[in-house]
Parts: sequence; structure tokens; C-alpha cells
Amino acid sequence: MTTSNTGTHGADPAVGEELARLRDSIDNIDAAVVHMLAERFKCTQQVGHLKARHQLPPADPAREARQIARLRALAEDAKLDPAFAEKFLNFIVAEVIRHHERIADETVNGAAPTVN
Repeated sequence: MTTSNTGTHGADPAVGEELARLRDSIDNIDAAVVHMLAERFKCTQQVGHLKARHQLPPADPAREARQIARLRALAEDAKLDPAFAEKFLNFIVAEVIRHHERIADETVNGAAPTVN
């Protein structure tokens, strides 16, 4: 993503420079978030394979509840809306469970695992 087009037509050049600087930081943070999510999903894929091999259920509601409480507290400490943090985690967990279900199905049916 590029920040060269700051959308500050006719504004003070200093405003455009500050906007570009802030947008560069946002772009860097977005890239870090994507890479962190990729690493998280690599770990959860391993969890999915472990669960499948030991015939454990794809979802763990008790763990999910603990994680939601933990993430809400972290969000509050970080001055982030805890409800937003919970929605974000629920979105991620739903995707993880979908992956775990697919891995379990592939393990039971002998299909070759796919990467998602």
C-alpha cells in the first residue's frame, strides 16, 4: 500500500507530510498485524493436527471463554474497546475452528491435508 496520495489537495504541505507520516505508520502496523496473524494460524494449524490425531473436539469453549476474558482485560489496559477486541477474537476463533474441523475431517477420511 502506498501513502503518496494523501488526499490533502490544497492543504498546507506540512499537513500532507504529517498525514503521510501517520499513514506510513498505519501501513507498517497493518503489515505487522498480517504477519502476526499468519504466525498465529501456523500455530493453530498445529493444534488442529494434534487435536485430530487424538480425537479431541475442534472447539474448546472453556479456553475460548478464558481467552475472551483475557483479551478484554488486555484491551481495557490498552485503552481499546473491549467489545471490539472480543468481536475480533471471536472472528479469529471461528476461523480456527473451521480449520480444525477441516483437519479432523481430513484425518478421519484419510484425505491429504490442505493449507488454508
